[in-house]
Formats: sequence, C-alpha cells, structure tokens
Amino acid sequence: MRKRLLILFLLFLVYNNIFAYDFSAVDDLVSKGIINNNYPGAQLLIGDKNNIIYNKSYGNFTYDEFSNPVTDESMFDLASVTKVVATTSAIMKLYQEQKLNLSDKVLYYIPEFANHDKENITVLNLLLHNSGLIAFVPFYKTYSDKGDVLNAIYNIGLNYPTGTKYLYSDLNAILLGIIVERISGMNLDEYCKQNIFFPLDMKSTTFVPAENLKNRILPTEYDNYWRNRLLQGEVHDETTAILGGISGNAGLFSNATDLYKFLKMMMNNGEYLNPYTAGLKNEKIFEQGIVEMFTKRFTDVSYENSRALGWDTKPLASSTRYRIPCGEMISDNCFGHTGFTGTSVWCDRDRNLIIIFLTNRVYPSRENYGIREIRPEIHNAAIQIAANQ
Repeated sequence: MRKRLLILFLLFLVYNNIFAYDFSAVDDLVSKGIINNNYPGAQLLIGDKNNIIYNKSYGNFTYDEFSNPVTDESMFDLASVTKVVATTSAIMKLYQEQKLNLSDKVLYYIPEFANHDKENITVLNLLLHNSGLIAFVPFYKTYSDKGDVLNAIYNIGLNYPTGTKYLYSDLNAILLGIIVERISGMNLDEYCKQNIFFPLDMKSTTFVPAENLKNRILPTEYDNYWRNRLLQGEVHDETTAILGGISGNAGLFSNATDLYKFLKMMMNNGEYLNPYTAGLKNEKIFEQGIVEMFTKRFTDVSYENSRALGWDTKPLASSTRYRIPCGEMISDNCFGHTGFTGTSVWCDRDRNLIIIFLTNRVYPSRENYGIREIRPEIHNAAIQIAANQ
C-alpha cells in the first residue's frame, strides 16, 4: 500500500510540474509556421534529462487538409541530423573502444583516398569540417552508380589547405561513415542499430525504411529534376540515394520521441535506463568524458569556430547571413545540429533543456526557406517558457 501511494505521489509531482508550464506561445508559433506555408507538418518535443515536458504533433503530411494528420508515431527524413545521431555516435563508440584515434590519417582506413594532397587529412579534420574538401558536389548529375560516386570522392582534390578554415561538407561525413564500416566490418546502419538504436529502444529510427513504415513517413520534395516523383519513405539527399540510402551524411528517418531517448542519454553523459529491464538498470552507451569531448566547442584552431566534434554548438552570429537556428536565447553551453529537410535537435546544458523540432519544410519544394525565421522564434519561446518556471 505504501509503495502504491509513493508511486502515485511521484506521478503527481511529475504531472504537476508539466502542467505548470504554459506552452501557448510556442504552440502558436508552430501553428503559425503551418498557416504561413513554412511547412505542412511538424513535431515539437521539449524535455530535460529526466522527463518529456511537452510533446505535440502539428498539421498534416501535405498542405492538403485531407492528407494524413501528423501524429507522435509519424516519422521524418532527418537529413543532416544523421551526421550526429548516427555517424558521429558511431565514431564516438569506436574511439571509446580504442579502435581509432582522432589523429589517424583517413588514408589509414581508406588507402584509395591518398592522392591530390589529401594524405594529411585526419579523422579530426573530418569531424571539424576543416579537411580542405569542397562543401558539396552534385554527383547525381554525373553518376548513378555507388562505386563511381565513391571513386569520385576518393579522387577529389583539395578546395583549400587542410585545417586552415571551417567549411561544412557532406563529403566529410560520408568518409566518416566509410571509416566506421571499414573498422567494424558492418554496414553503417547495422552498426548504429546494434550499438545505439536497439539499446535505447529507438524502434522508429532507421535507414532505408521498410515498406510497412512508409505510410508513417512525411513526404519531402517532389523531385522534378532527377527522380521525377514525390519522395516519401526514400531519402531526400541525392548522393545518399545513389549510395543506397545509407551514408554518413544523411539517410536516417526517425521521430521526436525516439530522438528524445537518444538526447536524454547524451544529456546524462552517456547513461540510460535499460528499457529491457523496465528501466531498473543503469547502463552506458558512452563514458562521460566521451560525450563532453565530442559536444564541447573545439577551440584549438587558428580560425573562428563554433563546431564541436561532429556536433555544432551555438553558431557564431558572424558565421551566417541568417538567424541562428537554435535561437539567440540558448546558452553557449549547448550542442545540436540541423537537417536540410527542416529538422533540428538542440540540447542546452545550462538550462537542462532538450528541444527537438522536426518538419518537412522542403515539401513540395526545397526553395521554401520560411523556416529560417520561425525556427529561432520557436526555440527562443521554448527557452523563455522553461526559464520562467
């Protein structure tokens, strides 16, 4: 009887704390984004390292009011959020297991890469996006075969001297994914599933979604320049599509609830309650020092830098023409990442706050950039609400 009363009391405290928040301001902003055609559907989850505080789904799969409504079970193409949830996490795991060093040369794992003055590029350079590689190559305009794309990457020349500046590049993440595969002997998706997604019970997180999942996935773009069809349940990123849907730079599908499980683990320094023991057993994906090392702004460079290892921190105002996506109110002690399709994840250590905002802003066209203004406002509102409690 006493045990039952204690459980009821604890539940009362949790729910009383949740309902103490007034989310009307942030709710109005997300809805405004739909009304303004910034995106047809969205999920917003706000939490801390212990609990979900707010979790709501908005809108529909498309701007047609009769299309499927977005629910908490709906899934989104994460685009470049893949780089941190999957690829960087896999590198963190291998580093923790002493299977790689950040100072290792890329050519040690990918000998085909040793040409055109790229011999000195390290794993660290890839993580910091200061490798010297160009930001983006539209491989789909030239190649349709995975092997041809990889050969093109291996034989590409430097765009600038390695280590001298920051230039965000998909090629860095693609190479990191290949390194994971060559060290582990597993495909990137299987490695991440076995070492990260399955332990955290992330059942709605996957590369190359099975057919039975596709009706839960919001469409991205109507591709009228290459594939000539509406993309739903297949990766939006063209290079990843040629690579079979599994790549270090994109390809992951998930939802806010699953991503919270991952970010909660990160905010708890790699620890999580094993879901397969009814949450009664503490386990670790990463050691505390590993999480801090990869999510802390890296300062040992000769240029202005906001990047951590794989992750971003609060972007420098001088680094972008637009408002910073995480909002101006987030603390400097934060880490996160965005995705081209309209996705983002941010963690504020000082405020003990997790914000996950997922949209399909590229529907029906990638030319819609309205999210650049409303997303910072949503983050600012969420932070303000949490700060006032």
